[in-house]
Amino acid sequence: MNISPRELLANVFTAAVNAAQPEHCIPRFLPEPPKGRTIVIGAGKASAAMAQALERNWPGPLSGLVVTRYGYAVPCERIEIVEAAHPVPDAAGAAAALRLLGLVSQLGPDDLVICLISGGGSALLPLPGEGVTLEDKQAINRALLKSGATISEMNCVRRHLSGIKGGRLAAACFPARVVNLLISDVPGDNPMDIASGPTVADSTSCQDALEIVRRYGIDLPDGARALLESGRGETIKAGDPRLVGVTTHLIATPQMALEAAAAVAEAAGVRPVILGDSIEGEARDVGKVMAGIALQVARRGQPIPRPCILLSGGETTVTVRGKGRGGRNVEFLLSLAIGLNGEKEVFAVAGDTDGVDGQEEVAGAFVTPCTLTRAWSKGIKPLASLDANDGHGFFEALDDALITGPTLTNVNDFRAILIA
Repeated sequence: MNISPRELLANVFTAAVNAAQPEHCIPRFLPEPPKGRTIVIGAGKASAAMAQALERNWPGPLSGLVVTRYGYAVPCERIEIVEAAHPVPDAAGAAAALRLLGLVSQLGPDDLVICLISGGGSALLPLPGEGVTLEDKQAINRALLKSGATISEMNCVRRHLSGIKGGRLAAACFPARVVNLLISDVPGDNPMDIASGPTVADSTSCQDALEIVRRYGIDLPDGARALLESGRGETIKAGDPRLVGVTTHLIATPQMALEAAAAVAEAAGVRPVILGDSIEGEARDVGKVMAGIALQVARRGQPIPRPCILLSGGETTVTVRGKGRGGRNVEFLLSLAIGLNGEKEVFAVAGDTDGVDGQEEVAGAFVTPCTLTRAWSKGIKPLASLDANDGHGFFEALDDALITGPTLTNVNDFRAILIA
């Protein structure tokens, strides 16, 4: 290995992000231009960059509207870019969702809708269902984010309280043809979970959403509960004739990002091991388990000898109990560092590929063999920081935060543990 451990970890993270850049992914999935109009719609942290890449490669006329996170807009000439709030939705997102429905409501069978969807679209298209207010959606979203629910569970609830998700946007496009271009940020890459599936069929039910709410003790406003209990919040199901003209392509996934990172590690003379692209669970528990695997490699050479790098993706969760600054990737790393307990020659990076871990404009952080020692020397107690859910505060104090700015894509979390 000719480069420093930190440089290698930074390089594999960059490779993972670059593999999911829309400019590399969009062109080969573009359909033939239609006889009629081409309308571009979309939502997500990568949607503006996707729109820009589409414009650059589309041979004919088009127009449209996509909504992205504040700070994630890029210049487009024919597609309007609107910014809204994430992860807690705002009025700008609700207004944009209403405009999207209006944009596709009068199309014919010769028209084409290209739908650009990426992670973050759930919060960016917060059109409330019948009897639900935006304030209700905001409160439920905050509660879900703190509850420890998986992304699949959260999106099930969101779909059934929405006026646009769960296939409703696709139904509004009928009878036009719809081509979905999706960048996946969810474990398993299920299209109905990517931005809560506005343009695909949903296999879950209002009863499933009620069970999730009960499981995590989420307090539902009266209007939201009535919508679920009555079944009026039911989503569009497979076999609905309004979905007959819908085609869906996954253009970038966590697995593709992991494979790109693995190629960089291999080129540096370090054997990559991909542990999985859909690892879920409490971030601190995943950190503890990953520390155990890394220690077995470091001390026993099992299941693979060093030097090697353990790569994984997916989306962990954090059940918030403390008053720290949160972040599932930094919580994972803090738990990992405590589990490693200063093991020599073991380094790590973890970060959200969109550049934002939790609600901080920080992607993640680095761990080194001296992480705990440096913290103690500053009077910082790692276990206390973990109990307070203050991973961001912990790594910021050590100057080990990973700050990328908006990456304009999103294939979920990326984790790499180097045993040098």
